[in-house]
Amino acid sequence: MLTFSQTLAAYGRALDDTTTLATAAGDLTVPTPCAGWDLADLFGHMIGQNLGFAAAVADGDAPVAAYESVAVTGDDVARRWQDSATRVRDAFGAADPEATVHLAEFGFRPAVTVALGMQLLDAAVHAWDVATALGQTYRPAEATVTFVLDLARQIAASPGGTPVFAAPLAESGTEPWGDALRLLGRDPGAR
Repeated sequence: MLTFSQTLAAYGRALDDTTTLATAAGDLTVPTPCAGWDLADLFGHMIGQNLGFAAAVADGDAPVAAYESVAVTGDDVARRWQDSATRVRDAFGAADPEATVHLAEFGFRPAVTVALGMQLLDAAVHAWDVATALGQTYRPAEATVTFVLDLARQIAASPGGTPVFAAPLAESGTEPWGDALRLLGRDPGAR
């Protein structure tokens, strides 16, 4: 398992990877692996999540409205993404890992370290979603893959299933990143 500082560093890399992808996004009407979402929808969701988590971590709480998707255009997506990524990274970096944070959108109060793990998983998987929509490959560092796979297995095995992800697909057991994606309802071969 990663330490808080290692998780924060891995999260920062995933955010940076998405920043690189955002600058190359171009046409935001391209469909993504997220059912029914094009790149504009996906980036809007990701930016909203960054802003909501930043507010919740900085203040200990944030209303559900703080997580709402943000409308983006091809002209402002990279700037808006970068701003949200900076805010959420700074909020986690300044937080006490053991402090409790209320995540109103999800209806529970985890420690900041758990909230960061949730965001690392989300950032890595959504970086893959964006890269796939753009016809690029994406695979995070091995430590991130291991972390995401472990969390994806926990989510898939939880009694409530994967309400924020698509239904899990079967693991192949041959490639950890592909298995993590499958458990979160993604087809690793999607293009």
